[in-house]
This record gives sequence, C-alpha cells and structure tokens, in this order.
Amino acid sequence: MTLSPALQPILTPLPVLIPLLTAAGTLIAGRKPRLQQSISVAALTALVVIDALLLWLADRYGMSALQIGGWRTPIGITLVVDRLSAAMLLVSAIVLLAVLVYAVGQGISDGAERQPTSIFQPTYLVLSAGVSIAFLAGDLFNMFVGFEVLLTSSFVLLTLGASADRVRAGVSYVLVSMLSSLIFLIGIALAYAATGTLNLAHMATRLGEVPSGVRSAIYAVLLVAFGIKAAVFPLSNWLPDSYPTAPAPVTAVFAGLLTKVGVYAIIRMHTLLFPTSHFDRVLLVCGLLTMLIGILGAVAQSDIKRLLSFTLVSHIGYLMFGVGLNTVAGLTGTVYYVAHHILVQTTLFLVVGLIERQAGSASLDRLGGLLAASPLLALLFGLPALNLGGIPPFSGFIGKTVLLEAGAAEGGVLAWVLVAGSVLTSLLTLYVMARVWSKAFWRSRTQAPEGEFADAAPSALIDESTDVLFADRRDPGRIPRLMLVPTAALIAVGLGLTVFAGPILGIAGRAATDLGHRADYLNTVLGPADSWRSGGDR
Repeated sequence: MTLSPALQPILTPLPVLIPLLTAAGTLIAGRKPRLQQSISVAALTALVVIDALLLWLADRYGMSALQIGGWRTPIGITLVVDRLSAAMLLVSAIVLLAVLVYAVGQGISDGAERQPTSIFQPTYLVLSAGVSIAFLAGDLFNMFVGFEVLLTSSFVLLTLGASADRVRAGVSYVLVSMLSSLIFLIGIALAYAATGTLNLAHMATRLGEVPSGVRSAIYAVLLVAFGIKAAVFPLSNWLPDSYPTAPAPVTAVFAGLLTKVGVYAIIRMHTLLFPTSHFDRVLLVCGLLTMLIGILGAVAQSDIKRLLSFTLVSHIGYLMFGVGLNTVAGLTGTVYYVAHHILVQTTLFLVVGLIERQAGSASLDRLGGLLAASPLLALLFGLPALNLGGIPPFSGFIGKTVLLEAGAAEGGVLAWVLVAGSVLTSLLTLYVMARVWSKAFWRSRTQAPEGEFADAAPSALIDESTDVLFADRRDPGRIPRLMLVPTAALIAVGLGLTVFAGPILGIAGRAATDLGHRADYLNTVLGPADSWRSGGDR
C-alpha cells in the first residue's frame, strides 16, 4: 500500500490536536490513575506513528503547508511540515513517550497514590502540544504561542511537590522565560512594523526591501530571545540551576527537548529570514564559548545532574557551530547532531534517576560500587556516556565528524578555531564521563567522602528525601521494568542513529538542502514563484 501525499494535510494538525484533546480526557479521568496513564500512553504512541508518517511523506513528496480554516496566506494560521520539522517532531515524540512510560513506572513502584499524577499527566500532554506547535508554526506569532504553552506547562512540572528548592528554581526559570518571551514579543513587533506581516514565508519576501540596519536589529532581538531559550552562552547561566531540582522524568524531557526548540527557532530564522546575515561570525563565537565554558563548568561539578546540565549547555555549542557555518554540510551535521543530542541527554538523565533510586543519591561524594551492585545499571550509563563523549562508532562521533569536516571545508581562521574547540570539548566530555564512571561505578562506596549517607527511600514526583545511613536505607529492590524498558529503548534508538547513519544522514542532508534553498518553502506556503519573486531570494 502506497501512502498518498493527500494524507499530509490530514495528519499535519494531529501532533497538536491529539495531545490537547487527550489532556482534557486525562483531566476528566483524574480520579482514575490507571485510565489516565492509559490515555496518555496511547496518545503519545499514536503521536510517534503520525510523526513517522509525516517524516516519510515529507521526505518522499516534499514539504507541505496547511492553512487552518482555509484562509489564504498570509492571513490566518499556517502549519508547515518539511523534513526538518518532521524529523524534530518524530524524535520529540519518541522521547516524550519513553519519558512518560518511565514516569508511570516510577509512580507505580514508588508510591503513585501519594503523587500528583492527576496534574502531571495532563500538563505533560500540554507540554507535548507546545513542542509540536513550535515545530509546525509557519508564522512568528504562533511560534510564540508554542513557546508560551511550553513555559506554562514546564513551570508546573518543574515545581511539582512544591519543595523549597523546586519553587526557587521554578521562580528563576519562569523569570528568565518571561524575559525571553518579552524580548521575543519586541522582535515580533519590530518585524511586523518593518514588513507588515508575521507569516515567515511572506516576511522572507519583504525583508529584502527593509533597510539593512533595521534587518540587523530585528535579527539581533530575535537571536537574543531564542538564544535564551536554547541556552547559548552568554545566555545560559539559568539552566544548570533550574533543571537539576526537578523529578528525574521532568529533568530528562526538559534536557532533551526544551533547549532544542530554541535551537530549531534559530535554524529556521537564520536560514529563512536572514540567509545572508552578517551574524554568522557571532553564532560561531557564541558556539565556541558555549562549548568551552559549558564543559569547564561540568568538570567542576560533583552532582551528576548538575554535571549533565553543564554538558547539555556545552553541546548546544556544536549546534551553533553548524548553523554559523551557514553551509549545507554544516546544517547537515546540525540536523543529525540535534537528533543524537536529544536522545542521549534524555537517556542519561533517566539513568541518573535510576541511580538515585537504587543508590540513594546522585552526588559523586556519596556514590561508589555501582558496577558490582548493578552491572545492568553500569551498562545503561556506559553506552550513552560513551556516545556523548563521541567515541567511535557511536552517533556522537559521526555527528561531530560531519561538523568538523564542514568546518575544515569552510577553511577560515574562525572555523579552524571552532574545529579545535570542538575536539577539546569532546575530549573534556569524555573526561567528565570517565570521572563519573570511576567514582560512581568503579571505586568502593566506602571510599566516597559521604558514602555512608543516602536518601531514606526513592522519591517519585514529590521529593521527600531524608538522609539516613546507607546501611539503614530501605532496599529499593530490582529496577522496575517500566523504568528499565523505556531507558533501554532510548539507548537502542540512539544506537540506531549509528547503525542507520547512512539513511539518516541522507534525510539530514536533504533537510539541510531544503534550508539552503528557501524557494521551495516560499513556493509551498505562498504559491507560484511569480507572485513573490519581487521580494528577492537567496
């Protein structure tokens, strides 16, 4: 059976509609946790299938645009599916499903009856809808709406349990996010005042008529707004203080997805609205500083969650490297690496949740002997850690190699400095991962400075930890199957990026080519080229 391109407009709104409608259903089923969990898992499973179909259709037949309500462009809401947005939707849906199953398993094992699951499930689904809106939006205003849906739901998830640390981190997070949103609104106002439209394709045809100074001002404002959301240095200080306080599933999905929405916005804005901008060097310098300062911050950490938060910031620099090169090869590496990074960072944070559950802490000052205590846990940490460090033949090595080759092909002094910085960052990442391994898994727990202490019992969404002697800690038993399976599944998907690197890099290359030749996007959204050609093209 051959799928028809006529399915594209039918499937396009579903990544937004399904999570929103099922969020309402989970609210109604709030007093029935098992029904609520079944609805959520079924919805996100359907989302994975739909997003996979959208990617296949976009790769086979090209991009498509849907005008909500039948309004003509640029009036109304436009949803656009191309290879980049479809790939981001699919990877995000896989991560969202895996983390949800993990959270369900954690709740069942560690006391769901006292956990705020009736709030968690619908909020999590709304978060899923916000991610989809941001990736599908064909205009700046609805991209802003997607970010605000993310902000609202993520604040609720971040402060679940209302402990002092979580509320403090949540307040910091929401203040930074509100500042970013305010700057985004200023950018939207400037763009509309200059072009008279917010539709991305329509704006792209009109920006050529705008004075260069005004164009640069619009780009700078939007770049700051998206740079905060993507945690690009020097706008990244908020992230390591916000993410580690949340429950393990929440931290995992935040680390995997939220910064990548900001990266996606930068890619879309840079390639579609400002393809010949003079800000490429700014992106390259910011990418270099993000890599180096992020990984140096990781070296100084003794808590694994904070350490991984700094590596998360650091590896955003690789993505800025590819965007700043502004070449098809650089964008190919960025598209591939963003998929790798979403999967690996999410997996590592889920594994840290398992370490906390089994060993009673995520602090390197308290951990030791995990290799002997749980070889399976050691394997679950070791594979994604090696992948993040860029050891061949893992996807981290492949993605970095593509980016380094693109930088070498560019040949400029700054590009070569980025290549050297990327290699150094990769080596330091490997050092950081080896340090965690040697302290948490290899040495004896008796050698840890605070090894005699641990949390009294595993915590799920509510943090109720109390320090006790490790010998007196309640035995958590074996790793729950519903926590183990999604973690292993994400590792398998990450390994799949290596096994099927050829076809996946092919899709990434075609997505990068689409980004490099924006005429296809403009034709798809606006119609025949003759109607907009006067605005100029790349």
